[in-house]
Amino acid sequence: MKIVVYGPGCARCHETERVVRHVVGQLGVNADVQKESDYQAMAAAGVLATPAVTIDGVLKVAGRIPKAEEVQGWLVGA
Repeated sequence: MKIVVYGPGCARCHETERVVRHVVGQLGVNADVQKESDYQAMAAAGVLATPAVTIDGVLKVAGRIPKAEEVQGWLVGA
């Protein structure tokens, strides 16, 4: 599973990455978590607001920090 956190490097983007990595670690999910700051890559992924998270290319959230329970639901349902 490939998880990408999109954002230019703001505090909200760092917090989103922290939440995602924490939940992945807690669940023991085999996932490749990446941080993407390139605006062209964001546009190519369809990201219009940051922070944003995609899982295997599917946009899960954009423009806000997801709650840990929300990320857990994505990973358990994936």
